[in-house]
Amino acid sequence: MKKRTLIFVLFDILFVFIAFMLAAYFKTGKEKALFNYYWVPFLIFEAVWIGSSIIFGKYHPDKSKNGKDYVLSIVKSNLFILFSITFVIFFASLSYSRLMIVLTVVFATVLEGVVSSFFVHNRELNKEMDDLDRFLKIPRFKKEYDYPSFDEQAKSSEGKEQKQQLIQSEVGNEVFQFIDKHIPLVDPKLMLVSTSTKFNVYNQPKSEYNSVVNLKRINDILRINKFFEAVNSKLPMGGLYVNYVETYTLRKKRILKKFPPGINWVIYSIDFGFKRIMPKLWTTKKLYFILTKGRNRVMSKAETFGRLYSCGFEIVEEKLIGTDLYFVTRKISEPVFDSNPTYGPLIKLRRFGKGGNKIGVYKMRTMHPYSEYLQAYIYDRNKLQDGGKFADDFRVTSIGRFMRKFWLDELPMFLNVFKGDMKIVGVRPLSTHYFNLYSDELKEKRLKYKPGLVPPFYVDMPVTLEEIMASEMKYLEAYEKHPFRTDVNYFFKAFYNILIKKARSN
Repeated sequence: MKKRTLIFVLFDILFVFIAFMLAAYFKTGKEKALFNYYWVPFLIFEAVWIGSSIIFGKYHPDKSKNGKDYVLSIVKSNLFILFSITFVIFFASLSYSRLMIVLTVVFATVLEGVVSSFFVHNRELNKEMDDLDRFLKIPRFKKEYDYPSFDEQAKSSEGKEQKQQLIQSEVGNEVFQFIDKHIPLVDPKLMLVSTSTKFNVYNQPKSEYNSVVNLKRINDILRINKFFEAVNSKLPMGGLYVNYVETYTLRKKRILKKFPPGINWVIYSIDFGFKRIMPKLWTTKKLYFILTKGRNRVMSKAETFGRLYSCGFEIVEEKLIGTDLYFVTRKISEPVFDSNPTYGPLIKLRRFGKGGNKIGVYKMRTMHPYSEYLQAYIYDRNKLQDGGKFADDFRVTSIGRFMRKFWLDELPMFLNVFKGDMKIVGVRPLSTHYFNLYSDELKEKRLKYKPGLVPPFYVDMPVTLEEIMASEMKYLEAYEKHPFRTDVNYFFKAFYNILIKKARSN
């Protein structure tokens, strides 16, 4: 039996015992006496439970295709256990309450469901981390497509006028001017569509186009990434793609402006619950997509651009026209094919650990989905502010800012400390983008030791990136000489600065 399977079995035995005690308490309030009376039937119960779990593959969640299949295996196994135990107790004439059987199975199923959901979610996080790693390793190409010759332009002048009329009638003259600025409409290898399905992209007569312009907003596309992947497949490296989105902030402004004061906030509150909360909850997500078929969905700017970057595009230009955000993108790589994005509150980020190994750092989500793909985009446009954080980072949510202020987002990092990936005091684990900003000397020294939960930042309170690197180098040099004393010293100094001097990291 493999070590991990044995761990699952031991946990399952514990779950059944806890479930039995809970069932006993709810039935009589005297769980100790009841356990003394029922210990023989309980051992039979445990044996049947473990045997059934092995048969139905409950201890091999990695072999399930997805979370649904694994949950289904749990349900099947536990229903089988329910009938089996009832059968054994009846024919063995054992004095065992049927209510106890039902309650024990129900409580144990709930416990298994909670733990298994975390395991499946963790597996999906690992999948996302692997996808992101592939994305970061994909070489970026900068290749502009060839513009049409003069003769081709002359032949296509009439076609340009028709395209101009189509664009103006569909989305207006200002949008036409924005498109015409970037896309040569006389190009015979221009795909001009107004569609929300990938089928209409794949079904175009040419195998490759120099540019794609879609006049249908992406809010009405059911499977957005699949649509972006279809566009990517039709473009060469350097090919351009133009589209637009109504972000949730623009939608909020539109709703509040459209309706009278007082009523507008009521309508917006209903819209917020239906459009932004319902699609994110596991219990209501399916119902939402059944009702809406994916149309008129709400997305943030960060999620939109993050999806584009994950699908092999980079932003060339963006412009607010009316109540929509238009964007021009350039193909720079193949898509990541991220099929399991993290929408839940718990995320796991790929960071550099000891020896250069990548570790999964647990955090509470403070950014919009797909934000992890936008680090280069944010850095190129906003650079770094005092303290080494990105300035004006629109990826951070309102709740995320609150969580960051009080370090609530970093509480899950204690899991990394317990696992041995991190220690209490040390330099922070860095992403690939941040790590590459550091000097070679500091990179080499950083990788010798485990990263920490409490960084030297809260002791020295550096402002610029150079000061941050100097602070970390100072800590690491002290740690090399006196590890324990240095960590204790830094811990109490950081504790004092945080509580007394109100030191904060943005």
